[in-house]
Amino acid sequence: MLAADKAARTAGLWVGMPATKAQALVTGLVMMDADPVTDAEALQRLALWALQRYAPIVAVNPPDGLVIDTTGADHLHGGEELMLSGLVNRFFHSGIAARAAVADTWGAAHACARFLGQQTSVVPPGAQAETMHRLPIAALRLDPAIVDGLRVLGFNTIGEVARQPRAPLTLRFGPELGRRLDQAMGTVAEPIDPLRTPELIEVRRAFGEPIAAAETIARYTAKLVAQLCRLLEEKALGTRRIDLLFHRVDSTYQAIRAGTAKPVRDIKQLTRLLTDRIETIDPGFGIEIMSLTATIAEPLVARQVISSLVEEPEADVSGLIDILGNRIGERRLFRFTPVASDVPERSVTRIAPMSPDGGETWPDHWPRPVRLLPHPEPIETIAMVPDHPPVSFTWRGIRRRVRRADGPERVFGEWWKRDAELAAVRDYFQVEDDAGERYWIFRSGDGEHGETGSRQWFLHGIFG
Repeated sequence: MLAADKAARTAGLWVGMPATKAQALVTGLVMMDADPVTDAEALQRLALWALQRYAPIVAVNPPDGLVIDTTGADHLHGGEELMLSGLVNRFFHSGIAARAAVADTWGAAHACARFLGQQTSVVPPGAQAETMHRLPIAALRLDPAIVDGLRVLGFNTIGEVARQPRAPLTLRFGPELGRRLDQAMGTVAEPIDPLRTPELIEVRRAFGEPIAAAETIARYTAKLVAQLCRLLEEKALGTRRIDLLFHRVDSTYQAIRAGTAKPVRDIKQLTRLLTDRIETIDPGFGIEIMSLTATIAEPLVARQVISSLVEEPEADVSGLIDILGNRIGERRLFRFTPVASDVPERSVTRIAPMSPDGGETWPDHWPRPVRLLPHPEPIETIAMVPDHPPVSFTWRGIRRRVRRADGPERVFGEWWKRDAELAAVRDYFQVEDDAGERYWIFRSGDGEHGETGSRQWFLHGIFG
């Protein structure tokens, strides 16, 4: 057996067990022939998906892993923890069990993802040694023969090996043990060879002498953007995401990722998005190759420009959205759009800034407050039932006397969504206090029948 899922392991099966023995132990065991070629192709597709969605530097880590350099890209996904949980959840919903870890080094992240036993793990900067020392020796990606030899000598954890003199171990097991230890602890660099496929549109520039000055990098960035836009124009495409990679002389990579709200091939706009973040690049001892890739490219149809004498042109804010999105993260930018629902908190949702309108409109038969609270907050009131507004109400410890009121506006529950809302109603009132402040309050229920609601009053919004 080359692999076993959770149910098989629970039944007492393990990797390496003879297939005949496994079939004898478990009645009706489902077995499939291994297909390494198809598995490798699937892993390649997953790597391409991660490249387009998460970070500009992604590589395949056979037979079952991906290595992703998220430096400078995690803030676009809400931070490392949210990024990892989102990644694992997406795999889960696709029927793929996965574990993920973030650490300073490839070796440490590899070990934590596979041996900590947690679905997601974030190792704080500089803490990989402390975390790694308690993991088993197999976490170092060593040849099985070396792992077995170390166990024969009585070593079980990485910490036990790391505390030993290096020379005797190197003499007995060769240089691989020391190299893997140094890579995991970050004392020796481990370059990642970024995934690139033929379908990606890419331009490159190699330098006879390494470059390092920010002005020089910006100049060649503009030249690469111009080349990329020409290729996109030939294919009638625009880019939604571009990655600028810097291959340093020490065989490591630095990268800048920029995204756009809609397909773009404007040289000036793309150049600005990239050069705004050049200060985040550490050229080290110099950059010998720069490559620019349109990681996500979509059809871009030329738009006819209408004379302003005939029609007032629409304001294009996509450039501003792109700048803000690349600085604070795309997920933090949104706009509100109406949803077909009579229940106020369900009648609005967040969408991407440049998403097309869904055709819904805001209700105009009753005005709605400018500020709608995330959740209705309970208030204490003095009111006559069933149809009268409160004479006064207390909200957040402050008593307010109602001077004017309008209502009620009756809102019914959405019985087709939940059985509990079959008879539920709310009676909304617009009220104004002595200070001129206007509020949107409601009573749960019609004030007469208990099944319609609790008769408790709530404040739901504030006008003006």
